[in-house]
Amino acid sequence: MEAFEIIASVLGNLSGLSTADWALEQQVMPHINAVTKHMQSQYFALGTTKIEDGACTLGDVFRRHGRYKQAMELHERALAGREKALGLDHPDTLAAVNNMALVFRSQGQYETALGLYERALAGCEKALGVDHPDTLTTVNNMASVFDSQGQYEKALGLYERALAGREKALGVDHPGTLTTVNNMALVFGSQGQYEQALGLYERALAGREKALGVDPHYSP
Repeated sequence: MEAFEIIASVLGNLSGLSTADWALEQQVMPHINAVTKHMQSQYFALGTTKIEDGACTLGDVFRRHGRYKQAMELHERALAGREKALGLDHPDTLAAVNNMALVFRSQGQYETALGLYERALAGCEKALGVDHPDTLTTVNNMASVFDSQGQYEKALGLYERALAGREKALGVDHPGTLTTVNNMALVFGSQGQYEQALGLYERALAGREKALGVDPHYSP
């Protein structure tokens, strides 16, 4: 159990966005597999907070590496434990719902993902408020599903809501704000509106260079 907690703690501090982070995750994947199997056979039934948090962290790692079955098993474990311990609408429970939606979205199961995002959004709005960063993350994620489905107007409407909220709550140059700017540019690019897309990409790039510096290892 100690090895599980250590690996989850180390990987939980990574963004998973850089090539260096991804390479480290890939390097330790055999250890992740081993400790996950050990935890599933002996400790997951305990349902402690550390176990649920670790399951979420490692579930995200499996998702990023395309190992969706393992990712879903861990996120389902975390969701069930949090629903039981915290309730259906607790923010940590809703974060687990959001994580499961990400797995379905990554597999192209958009309707299932949307259903989970709708649950997460309703719960976040009720528990945290319409402009809370966690609420806006769910709004942004829902928009990405509509974008993937080619429903660009719906996607842009949600991205505009997420952008306005993030600018207000986080600031215009916060990485989360700039992610939404970048996502909006993708939608305009998909529609052939290249000048609008370029303007947004330029804003996102300038903001990231200002906030994060020029990182040759960054991978969007």
